Amino acid sequence: MAIRLDEIDIQLLTELQSDADRTNVDLARLTGLSPAATLHRVRALKESGLIRIIRAQVDPGLAGFPLQVWVSASMGRHDPRTDRVFEDYVRSLPQVISAFNMAGETDYLLQVVARDVTELQQVLAGLSTRGVQRMVTHLVLEELKPPSPLPLGTAPGTAGRTGVRRRESGSRDR
Repeated sequence: MAIRLDEIDIQLLTELQSDADRTNVDLARLTGLSPAATLHRVRALKESGLIRIIRAQVDPGLAGFPLQVWVSASMGRHDPRTDRVFEDYVRSLPQVISAFNMAGETDYLLQVVARDVTELQQVLAGLSTRGVQRMVTHLVLEELKPPSPLPLGTAPGTAGRTGVRRRESGSRDR
């Protein structure tokens, strides 16, 4: 179920998505709220679960993980025990940096990083012994577009225009 957002919430989320390191005072200035009201709003967005976590986006290659792959995995059996064994194993692997349960031709899509081919082979071998019938690995050659912010406040068909105007002056507390 989607959470209903007002203009101020959209502004806060948009600003935090572009730079989560912004101070509360900066956010207050940008939204026209007092720092106390801004802090209250951001806390409420976190408590609602809309903001899952605030973290730095680290470059895998510069951090020592030159191999980046996407792995699609199709299971041999579809039962709760097999799924649980595979999913628990995936969650335990630090090299799997994101994982999705999918509908369609493949059951799981995993984003994997590795320091070298040997480490990648170990990860793939471990995955293949957890109920996987077919696994396809796609080597990332170049990141064309990094993970992007959600297009909050953008009406369909407006391609990038936010539709949310920033307050120029005045204060608005809620």
